[in-house]
Amino acid sequence: MTTASTAYWEPLWAQGRRYRQLDDTENRLLEDHLGPGLDHPALDIGCGDGSLARRLAALGYRTTGIDCSPSAVALAAAQDPGPGHGPVWRCMDVTTDDLGALPEPAYAVITCRLVYRWIDDKAAFLDRVRRLLAPGGTFWVVTEIAGRRAATDPLRHLGITPAQAGILTAGWSAVHTTDLDVLRCYALRP
Repeated sequence: MTTASTAYWEPLWAQGRRYRQLDDTENRLLEDHLGPGLDHPALDIGCGDGSLARRLAALGYRTTGIDCSPSAVALAAAQDPGPGHGPVWRCMDVTTDDLGALPEPAYAVITCRLVYRWIDDKAAFLDRVRRLLAPGGTFWVVTEIAGRRAATDPLRHLGITPAQAGILTAGWSAVHTTDLDVLRCYALRP
């Protein structure tokens, strides 16, 4: 993301815009691919209202949620059950901010739900993710795929192209995908 991204997302979150919620099918896929957290660190990039970060914490991961929108981070933090009982929240842009500001040097799980499509420089973003991913870790990406919506749907342009999917999946030792309607879930391992 870029400063332009913050300028785009902040007003939407501040005005109450909300995005596709996690459902039971997606939660099961997440659990199947990641397993129990066992207090390993997890990072949710573009955490929005924090639902995925809270799900990771419920699975036993020591979770940090980051988003470039201060309003999204405030909304996520406001839903915590109490101090010390949920994820750590940070307002930061993973594409430009200092990764050393994160609470962990490496993460067993990094998630990126409905964010990859919006990243301008996908190759540079993936390089940053790889630097943060612990050996043997999993990068979990959920993104919309181009061409899955009806031609009359005003949101039909939101999916990633085959070329963008190729950038995402290149260079990983293991790539597992599962389709959910217009979305595709990727479990990527170094």
